[in-house]
Amino acid sequence: MIRVGQVRVVDEDGGQLGVMPTAEALRLAQERGFDLVEVAPMAVPPVTRLLDFGQFKYEQAKREKEAKRRQRAVTFKEIRLKPQIGQGDFETKVRRAIEFLEEGDRVKVAVQFRGRQLVHAHLGRDLLMRFAEQIKEHGTIERQPLLEGKAMSIVVASNHKPKPRIPVAPVRADAGEAPPPPPGE
Repeated sequence: MIRVGQVRVVDEDGGQLGVMPTAEALRLAQERGFDLVEVAPMAVPPVTRLLDFGQFKYEQAKREKEAKRRQRAVTFKEIRLKPQIGQGDFETKVRRAIEFLEEGDRVKVAVQFRGRQLVHAHLGRDLLMRFAEQIKEHGTIERQPLLEGKAMSIVVASNHKPKPRIPVAPVRADAGEAPPPPPGE
C-alpha cells in the first residue's frame, strides 16, 4: 500500500537502515518475516518500520483499553433546595455537595420556587450565595445565580482532581466462611 518511490527504513530494534527504494524495503521485510509499516507518512522521505503488524495492533488496542480504564469522566450532580429550607437540611445538602466536589464532579445547585415564592427570588439568590460561601474551599462558581422558569441555579466546578473509580472485586460466598450445612441436617 506504500506508493512512494523511496522510504527511510527503521528495523525492528529501532536502528536506522537508511533510505532505500520501496521494493527493496518490502523484500527486506519479507526476508526477516516482518511487515513494512509506514509510521511517518508526511516526512520526506516517508519513514517506514519493520514490525509485526498484528502484534503492533494488539499492543495498541491494549494501551488504549488501559488508558480508557484509568480515565474517569466528570459527571454533573444536582442538589435541589427550597427557599424555606431548615438549617439542618441546608447543612446536610452542603455536606453532600462537598462530597461530590471532592470526587471531582461538577455540582448544579438549584432553588425550586413554588407558587408566590417566585415573587421573592432574592431569597433564593441569597440562599445560593450562602451555599457557595460554605463550599468555596472545594469548588469555584462557574455560573452565577440564574433564574430559569421556576428555578434559580448556580454551577460549581470542583477544585479537586477526579478520583479514578476502582472496580471492586465481588466477594465470593465460600471465601473465609464455613461451608453451609448439607441439606437435611
